[in-house]
Amino acid sequence: MKKVLDRKIKFIWDFRGDNSASLAKHFQKHLEEFVIIEELKYDLSGVMHITTNHSMVYLVVAEFEMEEIREILNPHRGEYYDGP
Repeated sequence: MKKVLDRKIKFIWDFRGDNSASLAKHFQKHLEEFVIIEELKYDLSGVMHITTNHSMVYLVVAEFEMEEIREILNPHRGEYYDGP
């Protein structure tokens, strides 16, 4: 079992509407810049297109970074991440 502070958190932002795909891709670029500037532990982010009118962007962070990043970036939701 992982130590509590070793867990990864997946922050998620939802975009809806006709231009949700392009907005999500654009937002991901800003997240990638944020990761570099803030020197976050992980550089894992991505875009998922749910439907033609719903896309989401995610950013994986270390649990010890979670509170500070949540206050700065205001994600819509979050979940534990078990990926690589």
